Amino acid sequence: PQVQPFLPQWLARPKLVQKRIKDNLVPIRDVPGIHPRLLKKLQMNGIESFFPVQAEVIPAILQSASNGCLIGRGGYRPKDFCISAPTGSGKTLAFVIPIVQVLLDRVVCQVRALVVLPTKELAQQVSKVFNIYTDGTGLKVVLITGQKSFAKEQEMLVQKKVTGYCSLADIIVATPGRLTDHISQTPGFSLTQLRFLIVDEADRMIDDMHQNCLNQIVKAAFQVENDSGSNMLFQRTKPGPVTAASSCYPQIPLQKLLFSATLTQDPEKLQQLDLFQPRLFTSVYSEKKTLGDGAESEQDTNKKYTLPEGLSQCYVPCDLNSKPLLLLHFMLTMKFTRVLCFTNSREASHRLFLLVQAFGGVTVAEFSSRLRPNERQRTMKEFEQGKIQLLISTDATARGIDVKGVNYVINYDAPQFIRTYIHRVGRTARAGKVGVAFSLVLRIQERRFLRMLKDAGIQDIKKQPVKGNSLKPLVQQYEEALCKLEKTVK
Repeated sequence: PQVQPFLPQWLARPKLVQKRIKDNLVPIRDVPGIHPRLLKKLQMNGIESFFPVQAEVIPAILQSASNGCLIGRGGYRPKDFCISAPTGSGKTLAFVIPIVQVLLDRVVCQVRALVVLPTKELAQQVSKVFNIYTDGTGLKVVLITGQKSFAKEQEMLVQKKVTGYCSLADIIVATPGRLTDHISQTPGFSLTQLRFLIVDEADRMIDDMHQNCLNQIVKAAFQVENDSGSNMLFQRTKPGPVTAASSCYPQIPLQKLLFSATLTQDPEKLQQLDLFQPRLFTSVYSEKKTLGDGAESEQDTNKKYTLPEGLSQCYVPCDLNSKPLLLLHFMLTMKFTRVLCFTNSREASHRLFLLVQAFGGVTVAEFSSRLRPNERQRTMKEFEQGKIQLLISTDATARGIDVKGVNYVINYDAPQFIRTYIHRVGRTARAGKVGVAFSLVLRIQERRFLRMLKDAGIQDIKKQPVKGNSLKPLVQQYEEALCKLEKTVK
């Protein structure tokens, strides 16, 4: 018999969030507690209703900070939140709105919210959203991802005055490496007033050993400042058991908000995050179907991940030599447009890019860590405008990047892990739209690939073989392109 894992209460009984985005939109005025200024901003940005995740999470965060920054509701320390929802379900706004609102009436500029993200592109995306909603409020958002020089970033973070250092940021959006550098090397950079720590793509942060980064943030947040002149009343102490003595003076709590499309269910890993009475909001669950006589059958109980609703999935069995031909067939014969194509390595994506370029007839670009950040931004822009029809990318870019208008995702190399698959195919069919994902699977990989999807509860993938005859017209030109490529490489 299979041993059922014993889950802590908060994981076993989460707050379920509706999966179907389109049928469950909530008008922004129906969500309680949002500041009129922010409602106006939302409308100016064309947002009339919230997605289910946003409608659940925004009021919850606002409520946990309803007594101002110092203490949570009823004088207690606010709970930490974990939010697990598929890609493209609107997680960013779910933390931007409440954080901007809680900080609206701050008087002194101090780092009070910190958002940590695994990649530069994601960090840029999130800081853009923050900038829209802090515009005209006097709140300062600073992006630190190592795109500017270290000294330049230091100037953006702190300023030295006669009286000592003062902070120039209320909200910081950062990548882990650069952030830990500033914590250890920037004089006057202080997190002792930090109220919100948001970790986006949390599972990846735990897996990638950025765990150390999170520990450093927490350590910096509870660091005792050494100038004895500063007011001892507001010194933060590491939270311990609540006693009469520990509740006699208010202190700023540090609240953690974790967001992810594939939040780990492994209590041991979550333990490392040291969460306080956490609450889980999730739209990753199986739906009970009611049978005729009122009995319920639990359908697909093993659904660990939810995929966007408008996504169709197919796989094409093939052999190694026909893979490039298949891609060309999709682009030229089937006339696919706006295709995001994933390979397993930088080298593979570069080679494939050169090959398609040599073949001709397709506007193609590559997107990987080979390119400088401004080149990546330009490529992304051209792809979104439809000037580039095929974008060949590595997995580093699959995470959380919101690429507008992807019609097709093609897994040129079959992904090794289910999470990689979820994040890749989640680049299309975002925010309630439709999209198609094709995976080119070698015959020797086929069993393992289908098994991996089945274990994750993904049943609805169709087999879509492509007949050899339909590739024949491309062969001659393809061989010429190969020769061209060989010369280029040499």
